[in-house]
Amino acid sequence: MNDDSQILIARLLTHQTLRRDDKLVKRVLSDELFRAEVDARLLATGLKLLDNVYADHVTIALHRAIEPKIFGARDVWQNNNFGLSRDGVALLVVLWAQIILPKRERQETHQHADDDQNDMFGVEKPLPRAEDTSIGIAYKALLADFGDKLGKKTRLDMNLGILAKLGFIERRGDVIVEGPLLDLMMDTDQLKERIINGALADVFKRSPAQIIPVPRSAPPTAANDDEAAEEAAPDSELPAED
Repeated sequence: MNDDSQILIARLLTHQTLRRDDKLVKRVLSDELFRAEVDARLLATGLKLLDNVYADHVTIALHRAIEPKIFGARDVWQNNNFGLSRDGVALLVVLWAQIILPKRERQETHQHADDDQNDMFGVEKPLPRAEDTSIGIAYKALLADFGDKLGKKTRLDMNLGILAKLGFIERRGDVIVEGPLLDLMMDTDQLKERIINGALADVFKRSPAQIIPVPRSAPPTAANDDEAAEEAAPDSELPAED
């Protein structure tokens, strides 16, 4: 009979991501012995469980130490191992900076996406879920602000399709929202300062964007540089087997 750790790992391999409120995911995040067993089984095959409290999903990824042996000696995998072109990585960084960083700020201040002011007692509340705090980007605004720098409409549409297929984003009409992997596969601790004080510094110096009248969405502010592409290094991900 299959045990719970085997079932959890098999489901992650099959579905790529699982929600944090899944029964076995909740157990692996709270039960130290069960987590140790799952980690040991994953480590034996060069894998690790990937999660953070700001994301609504968990996934599995390759350990850094095993990556060179899997992806070879070429440098391209150090930038990304999803087959993304340079403008695709640049788009990924822009979307991450515009969606994830504001979302994390709202989570840390216990604000929901539709809150228009701070709640003085908000810090007493549990950390809000990603889906309650994450807002999206209007496609037309993204195209207007970044289209010229990201290959114009044809390349932008193609790369958005790739990012959606990989699970980084979801398309909801004219709005681009966070996908299961966007807050998991990017190294926020490493990238945050480089983004805020580097290539997209102008974005974060401006007034916060207003929420547009579309559920979970807000128009992006303009940036004038996409050099953050070279700074992005998403963690390794196993391809989904759906």
